[in-house]
Amino acid sequence: MEPWPLRNLVLRTQRLELRPDDDYGLYQLIEVARAGIHPPEYMPFGIPWTDAPDAELGVNSLRHYWSHRAQLRPDDWHVHFLIRLDGKVIGEQAVHGRNFAVTREVSTGSWLGREFQGHGYGTEMRAAVLAFAFDHLGAIQARTSAFADNEASLRVSRSLGYIDDGTTRDSRRGAPAVQLRMLVTADRFAKFRPLWKLEADGVDECLPLLIA
Repeated sequence: MEPWPLRNLVLRTQRLELRPDDDYGLYQLIEVARAGIHPPEYMPFGIPWTDAPDAELGVNSLRHYWSHRAQLRPDDWHVHFLIRLDGKVIGEQAVHGRNFAVTREVSTGSWLGREFQGHGYGTEMRAAVLAFAFDHLGAIQARTSAFADNEASLRVSRSLGYIDDGTTRDSRRGAPAVQLRMLVTADRFAKFRPLWKLEADGVDECLPLLIA
């Protein structure tokens, strides 16, 4: 019996492959982050983790992903999918469920290396995890958020059917900033779902880790 069935979970879009994080892939992901995710003057993340020096960014990242992997339980889980293009890691797409068996709600967050932005990959990888959540886990709705000036992220959300769901006043690098909360239901996603095929393998074996 496979002790960690997430190892065999894979989602596929027309161009991308998404697999839960593994140590070999995380080392590649760290190098993508070191190469740059955003301009130095702009911070897209609520937690400014990319401001850490290179020497700290790597170990901080490993601790973050390892802790979520170790603490994964049906009542509170994060699955961090590494995004691969032609076998090369280019970013990550996270999906999170808390008390999922009751709420049937997930939330998502993601990033891509700067050189891979602007090609539609962000839409593909978000569509993949939404299809995973709605089609295979039985989610009813999904949430995300982005700073009000993060046009790229907001554009991806709206293209997949998300609607505005209020705001949150946040702190960004010590200054106030507004985050836009966004929500999409399973029924609404079905109307905005891309026409290309979204595939998933190895799901059934993972369900006891996420829904039990």
